[in-house]
Amino acid sequence: MEPFWHLSPPRAITWTFDDRAHADHIEMAGQQIAAVLHYGVSAEGRFTCDRHLVFPMLRTIPNDTHASFIRYVSWDPLESVIIGISRLTDRQEHIDSITIVDGTLQTNGTFGTIALTRTFCPSPTLPTLIERYTLVNNGQRPITLRVEPTTHSLASDSDRGIDGSYIVEEKLTPTGTVTIAPGAVHTFYAILSARRASEPTLSLDFPEEQIVARQRLALQWQQALVLTTPDSILDRMFAFAKIRAAESIFQTKNGPLHGPGGERYYAAIWANDQAEYANPFFPYLGYDYANASAMNAWRMFAKYMNDEFKPIPSSIIAEGTDIWNGAGDRGDAAMIAYGASRYALARGSREEAETLWPLITWTLEYCRRQLNDHGVVRSNCDELEGRFPAGDANLCTSSLYYDALRSATFLARDLGKGNAIAKTYSRQADALRTAIDKHFHATVEGFDTYRYYEGNDILRSWICIPLTMGILDRAQGTLDALYSPRLWTKDGMLTQAGSQTFWDRSTLYALRGALIAGDTERTLGYLHFYSASRLLGDHVPYAIEAWPEGNQRHLSAESALYARIITEGLFGIRPTGLRRFTVSPRLPKTWPEMNLKGIHLCGNVIDLRVYRTSRGRIATQLIRQGRIIKELTGNNVEFFL
Repeated sequence: MEPFWHLSPPRAITWTFDDRAHADHIEMAGQQIAAVLHYGVSAEGRFTCDRHLVFPMLRTIPNDTHASFIRYVSWDPLESVIIGISRLTDRQEHIDSITIVDGTLQTNGTFGTIALTRTFCPSPTLPTLIERYTLVNNGQRPITLRVEPTTHSLASDSDRGIDGSYIVEEKLTPTGTVTIAPGAVHTFYAILSARRASEPTLSLDFPEEQIVARQRLALQWQQALVLTTPDSILDRMFAFAKIRAAESIFQTKNGPLHGPGGERYYAAIWANDQAEYANPFFPYLGYDYANASAMNAWRMFAKYMNDEFKPIPSSIIAEGTDIWNGAGDRGDAAMIAYGASRYALARGSREEAETLWPLITWTLEYCRRQLNDHGVVRSNCDELEGRFPAGDANLCTSSLYYDALRSATFLARDLGKGNAIAKTYSRQADALRTAIDKHFHATVEGFDTYRYYEGNDILRSWICIPLTMGILDRAQGTLDALYSPRLWTKDGMLTQAGSQTFWDRSTLYALRGALIAGDTERTLGYLHFYSASRLLGDHVPYAIEAWPEGNQRHLSAESALYARIITEGLFGIRPTGLRRFTVSPRLPKTWPEMNLKGIHLCGNVIDLRVYRTSRGRIATQLIRQGRIIKELTGNNVEFFL
């Protein structure tokens, strides 16, 4: 892979224009807006940007999963800028570079002797995209610049909106004529917003404050859970992943809801994206709003518990007012049990754990009632919802249920639910592990690994799932299969051998599972390759959903899965109680040490330093407030807080 981008200090990536035309898209989000910027530079150096603006709380008819109000905007604010007697856009633009930093997209270039920096930034809290235009006079003489008063508005059809007509507004501020001396700077802003027709025009007198607030929020995410290794690409990719994972949370009428994004999935939650992928990561980041969204999601799923043990819906949509269950039972109860129990342990809050306990026990009991004659869990499909066959009992659902039983065992002990309950869950987990191996273990395409479902004889990337749950009985054959040319490609792992389809989520699970299994040296190479591709390649800077479906959308929960490669894979963090956790670090042979600082775990904020001693052993230091609390040596150690 020839990189388009490079790392630039201290927290950015930059693409320096080199006469190659290039186009890409990136998603950014705040509590009331998501903006997918389709941007590009021509071979002549001209910049273009189409803005796909999504307003999740402006609901359209029918009010279903995809009912967010969306408008495509191709407006170029520079057409309203006049220099002397001609428009700025009449001059030849030349882009020097594009930079992604602190949750913003920036361009740097020139129009002759005028330097221009654009900054694109969603408001953290308002339904607004803000664009800052900073012009510098690099000429020898003063110039007269006029920003024409420009306000455009477009009203949607009133019969298409739940709340009637919605109005999109485009505004420049400040406007008027100024003289810019040589070396002087002038800044103006383009503001794009949306509102209900019944609401007043959004007043945004201080747009710079919104940009600063966005940058501070991105900096907050990056200054928590800080990864430092000899591999700067992993460090930077991890930092970017935290931004994308944390930003996509929307303030709905029923509280904060994390959403995947991608111009389709907003103001709604899923048992996989939120319950299984993102929510178990959020405690480590220490971002209160993300944890609030997780608890809100658990409460919403809990509303659908029932005495008949009918399935909990796969998705709760439309700001929490409706459900989607079009694929039937995807193993959703196992996803929820897995995610809720891991979340409770990582948070270390007894109050939250008690709140979640009824949901955890209900979903575990649902799974138990779905056990078939082989002792594994029945479901209609898996999270791919029938895109690929999954039989009537798949490896993923049973593996999730297994891990949830292990977590519930830890929780039952710490919450004082009685030894009988803890022992029951432990016995059920042991029996399920045996059943998983007996039912799914197979030689597939010559590899001693797993079949994904009964009758499956083609390699599937989801055979990685047991590894992420610590089931390592078939690790060697599974890893060889995952990294074989049948599954691994330049884009990550294929969903099924022989196909062209890849979903990053299975690649991200596989990389995490491979590290948990101790395949450190080989996996480090694949992880670096993947990270460099997503961070510095031709589509940056986040993990993506899939291809060919969805045009490689930057769905948010995939970035949470990337971050978990580091927390659970590289450092091997596994909470085993509300105040205890194990660490199974995978320090590559070429690394003298690695650090993860500002970890919010089990009710504390800690640092972990992993290094190789003079005798070649792996040591892990638990550090709190700059002081070493404890140091343990070994490949699997347990700390108590």
